[in-house]
Amino acid sequence: MKDLIVILILALILGSAAWYVYKCKKSGKKCIGCPDGCCSSAGGETSCSGNCSHCTSCHH
Repeated sequence: MKDLIVILILALILGSAAWYVYKCKKSGKKCIGCPDGCCSSAGGETSCSGNCSHCTSCHH
């Protein structure tokens, strides 16, 4: 019974994460997980460097 509860909790967490990624991609967000000011844009293309530790908005 404990195994079933653990499996259900993990499935809920993974399902929620997948839903969040799906929702963000559908809304057009290119940098999932990065703060909005961290992405660099060049020539209209937005790209995320993957290194968001340098952003001031990450550190409060």
